[in-house]
Amino acid sequence: MTATAAVPATPLAVPVRSGSTARPHRLPWFLYATLFAAYCAAGVLVNVKIGFMFTDSMSRVAAVSGVLLSRDPHLAAIGFVFTPLTAAAQLPIAVFGEWWPGLLRWNLTAAVVSAAFMAGTVIQIRGIAWDRGCSRTLIVVLTALFALNPMMLIYAANGMSEAPFLFFVCWAVRRLIRWIRSDGVHDLITAGIALALAYLTRYDAIAPMMVAGALVGVVSLWRRRRIPTAYRSDPWWAAIVDATLVIAPGVAAFGAWSFTSWLITGEAFQQFSSVYGNSAILEQSGTRTATDVERIAFSLTEIMVLAPALPLLLAVAAALAYRRRDGAILVPSMIFGSILGTQSLLYLMDSTFPFLRFYITAIPFAFVLVVLLAPQQIPVVSHRPGKLAVPTPDPTSVRGPSPLLAVAMSLLVGSTGVTAVAMGNERLAGLEYPVASAIMAGGRSDFDSVRNFSAERRIAQYLDNLDLPEGSVLLDTVQSFAIVTSSAKPKQFVITSDTDFVRILDDPAAHGVQYIITVPNVKRGTADAVNRRYPTMYENGSSGVGALMLEMPNDSKAEPENWRLYRVTGQITPGG
Repeated sequence: MTATAAVPATPLAVPVRSGSTARPHRLPWFLYATLFAAYCAAGVLVNVKIGFMFTDSMSRVAAVSGVLLSRDPHLAAIGFVFTPLTAAAQLPIAVFGEWWPGLLRWNLTAAVVSAAFMAGTVIQIRGIAWDRGCSRTLIVVLTALFALNPMMLIYAANGMSEAPFLFFVCWAVRRLIRWIRSDGVHDLITAGIALALAYLTRYDAIAPMMVAGALVGVVSLWRRRRIPTAYRSDPWWAAIVDATLVIAPGVAAFGAWSFTSWLITGEAFQQFSSVYGNSAILEQSGTRTATDVERIAFSLTEIMVLAPALPLLLAVAAALAYRRRDGAILVPSMIFGSILGTQSLLYLMDSTFPFLRFYITAIPFAFVLVVLLAPQQIPVVSHRPGKLAVPTPDPTSVRGPSPLLAVAMSLLVGSTGVTAVAMGNERLAGLEYPVASAIMAGGRSDFDSVRNFSAERRIAQYLDNLDLPEGSVLLDTVQSFAIVTSSAKPKQFVITSDTDFVRILDDPAAHGVQYIITVPNVKRGTADAVNRRYPTMYENGSSGVGALMLEMPNDSKAEPENWRLYRVTGQITPGG
């Protein structure tokens, strides 16, 4: 809300409907298509030409392969360690993998999905500025800066979960900012759906989901208690209803996903209880070395290299919001702030990794704050505004702080430069550094979480050339997932998600298995099902049950150091 003569001392008090002075808003399909095409091209560059594929991204592609192309295709093969949306969105594309194996081999199904969602994220940032009534020049510059931010470019191209997560969170932020002015039920419902989809993308969406419910409840209660005549029902009841509209979709998504996981696997929260979850990976890797103070300092540093102007922008935007009585500032501060706080807390608790990508929401946070520096100059168009919708400001009395916006835009340009420099620092940007350096210099990297998976492709080619029948090769996809995605014959594998995997693992020879792929029984290899069932399989073929046929060293420093392929030569006895 703006500080004008037309705005009463008790803002949010005058029930009005959106007027005809609102700027018509046509969906920017051409812009979206252009961004999508550009991001897809970046995905081909990163994944195919340079050959860098992020481990988490490829593991989701393997899950998609299990759903559609395995010898035992079923939807539950998508897995329950991670929430399903990032992988599920690939299914319409991956269905063509049977005829074009390169879609899976080169991580392209994931790259197309991340490109689509990141293009949508840019549109949401643009939409927030459009809803605010910002000048066309400001909208164009903001949109271009955000779309070309180096972190946005990399995560639009690599198929990770950041792009869909950012899209749903920014969508929710936009709708909640609209609700602050429109009091419209449709904005609340849409925000709730967006946050539910964000949860189905990443577990850390629980934090903004709960915070959004609390924010809506408090604002709703405050408005109705200050203006009791505008809404006849009990203000507490109205606030509960509003908060429920935001939280209910997320609670339903949480309950449905947890119940489904428990029903199929016996564990409701595999991310925390499974040997494949983050906590188990950290324990297996033995990576905890930093002190609590160092962890806090690292989290703050990561936020600052992504958005160094964030503290200043937040202070100025908050001061202007107080002067204008504009509650919109609460939305990005609490939604984005809760995500950054949750990630920092998880790292402090040793429940997640020291990765720059976990703090990526600092970037849209800064951009939204710049938008909020401009006063609201047009009404928010709503099909059904509530009784406490905010009055439309008088366009002749609104003056945008042009010098302030110019300085803010300069800060965003500088912030983008700082981020680009930070991505060239391996300590600050361990995941992004090898990709950024390769793009700049055309080099290679053997960093353990960004790999070209060439060893896995050679193993897959070796097996494909054997022309084996279905179910001939047994492996656990915990470390060997890229072998499956690199193969043109995925049905030859017995993989972890197969419903008969445990039965076949107990007696491979009796079920027609000819080969077993093994990894060293150390670090993450201790979670490998073959090692858990036959602890000496990698060392000696489980006392003569298998004969070593192939040993393939890894081309990078990633685990495992080597793969071994054993030919099954005899009956495996229990405990062998």
